[in-house]
Amino acid sequence: MTHKTKGIVLRTIKYGETSLVVTVFTELFGLQTYMVNGVRTAKKSSAKANHFQPGAILDLVVYHSDQKSMQRIKEFKWDFLFQEVLSDVIKNSLALYIVELLQKCLKQPEQNTSLFHFCEDILIQLDSAEKEVTANFALYFSLQLPQFFGFKMNDNYEDELTILDLEEGNFVARNPEHPHFIEGKYAEITSQLLKAMHPDELNQFKFHQDTRRALLAHYLIYYALHITDFGQMKTLAILQEVF
Repeated sequence: MTHKTKGIVLRTIKYGETSLVVTVFTELFGLQTYMVNGVRTAKKSSAKANHFQPGAILDLVVYHSDQKSMQRIKEFKWDFLFQEVLSDVIKNSLALYIVELLQKCLKQPEQNTSLFHFCEDILIQLDSAEKEVTANFALYFSLQLPQFFGFKMNDNYEDELTILDLEEGNFVARNPEHPHFIEGKYAEITSQLLKAMHPDELNQFKFHQDTRRALLAHYLIYYALHITDFGQMKTLAILQEVF
């Protein structure tokens, strides 16, 4: 039986001489793995294979069975045609960071339409984002994504609560006994970023690149404390390099 669904490509692996194995976060079925046959042949050119770049948003017609770990794609086309995300070095690096972080958080193949629509909108907003917004995009996404997995940071920052406990996800009055916390300007900046409700608001934050790197490192520690087997982010080094 076939189903129509939108999907965000997370990972692509070459299989055989003409096929791909693709990990896709779908609107209808959540995280899924698909075999896509015959898209790397010379006759069909690389144009079809280019649809499966990480971050691509596609309209799909898929075969689906709950009893199978690998599904098949019958038809595919662009749902949103990016102008910059797949070609601009900085925006593409950010898209790769977004999809890697998302994939590390997704553990089960279950439908989560609110998360799908959030990630879809994030990638579309990134495509048209101005330079000042793009610079802070990874920070924004890293702080917003946990709300869909039950460990969003609580923005309770105030005069007496200025230290962010990364194990608890709350601002506290004194340094916790463990080493996982943020203090000083980084804690204050995090509170300010948590108040941003839309990427367009990111142009008001003017940070040095060293500040962004330090904040992102702290935020990924936060993920590692709350996501089992989180591991290392392969795209972090690339992101730091391009910025």
